[in-house]
Amino acid sequence: MSDLLRLATAGSVDDGKSTLVGRLLYDTKSVLADQIDAVTRASVDKGLSTPDLSLLVDGLRAEREQGITIDVAYRYFATPKRSFVLADTPGHVQYTRNTVSGASTAQLVILLVDARKGVIEQTRRHAAVMALLGVPKLVLAVNKIDLVDDPAAVFDKIRGEFGELTAKLGWAPEDVQEIPVSALHGDNVASRSENTPYYTGPSLIEHLESVPVDADSHGRHEVGLRFPVQYVIRPRTAEYPDYRGYAGLVAAGVVTKGDEVVVLPSGTRTTVERIDTPDGELPQAQPGRSVTLVLADDVDVSRGDTIAAAADAPEPIDSFDATVCWLGDKPLRPGARLLLKHGTRTTQAIVGALLERFDEQHLAADPNPETLSLNDIGRISVRVADPVVADDYSVNRHTGSFLLIDPAGGNTLAAGLVGDALTAVEVGAEIGV
Repeated sequence: MSDLLRLATAGSVDDGKSTLVGRLLYDTKSVLADQIDAVTRASVDKGLSTPDLSLLVDGLRAEREQGITIDVAYRYFATPKRSFVLADTPGHVQYTRNTVSGASTAQLVILLVDARKGVIEQTRRHAAVMALLGVPKLVLAVNKIDLVDDPAAVFDKIRGEFGELTAKLGWAPEDVQEIPVSALHGDNVASRSENTPYYTGPSLIEHLESVPVDADSHGRHEVGLRFPVQYVIRPRTAEYPDYRGYAGLVAAGVVTKGDEVVVLPSGTRTTVERIDTPDGELPQAQPGRSVTLVLADDVDVSRGDTIAAAADAPEPIDSFDATVCWLGDKPLRPGARLLLKHGTRTTQAIVGALLERFDEQHLAADPNPETLSLNDIGRISVRVADPVVADDYSVNRHTGSFLLIDPAGGNTLAAGLVGDALTAVEVGAEIGV
């Protein structure tokens, strides 16, 4: 079990995400005393009898004034058993793009629903997005459970409806945990509450501490080395007159001194002579480690190239189908000329056909749409000017994801997944797996 868990929150507006995150920080003693004092004073000024813990996380003035979260904020907290990095994402449909960003690296997502409202449109949208992003684990936090007349029946109904949804989207029952909570009063957050005798499972923090998640859950299947080159290091000093190293992040696989590798897209083969870090040389580097590779031969390697394991190197591609979540204010149309950023490579791209648009409410596809609008999820064809070294997203999240960028303004217009992630979700919905 990894000692670090990356998680995110999602849910509709007013479901209590900020209060729940504030409660997590408060109950794990991850906030300073003066912060608590400031929140208490602000709560008294608002006429509240208890501290409004949402004030601990809604840091932007616009957020405080509107009473909603509008930006992704990363919070850090820890218990004796585990450390956590939490992306607190917005709930408003207008900010679905922020939710995609926050959840893209999550190993677990806490999806909140208001016990009084149950599973609503935004719940289904967020669950579909999490399925497309390949988030391994889900927690359904049924919040404000203290505000309904028959909490046991309400919780059972919501749990059943959500279970049907997640099964269709591809999650196994053991990967989904449903917990009734009251973020305001702390019920079932840090410890199990006597106010929910119908629930016998773990508290939220107990579950977060114990849920098994691979340290590199970005890869669903084992693949060989994938090392996008970020920077070529040539110090040209008296001590290192001929040094040439290639710096980057091990995106997948493991690299070991002496490994045979291939530089893509050129296809040049060589071996790894050294693995350098600021703290000295390593015999091996695991996924997620930033290192500098020194190769045995003087080969042509530049930023944007990928050093891959020779045994299972992917074929560079210049056209492919992909699933995208469109984040631009203006609709996407066939023939759009954009920039595509994949790993450390940025290249020109043309969007071909819009193959289908996904209806996340009914888990169905609308074939051949004319456009994709803000927050639409769809499958498109893409052609790039320079080949990219990509795996299917179902194989590896790191090397199967990309961004589409506005070439004029530099704004991110879409988050994309190489391959048929959308088709897989649709098939799961059809056969009920």
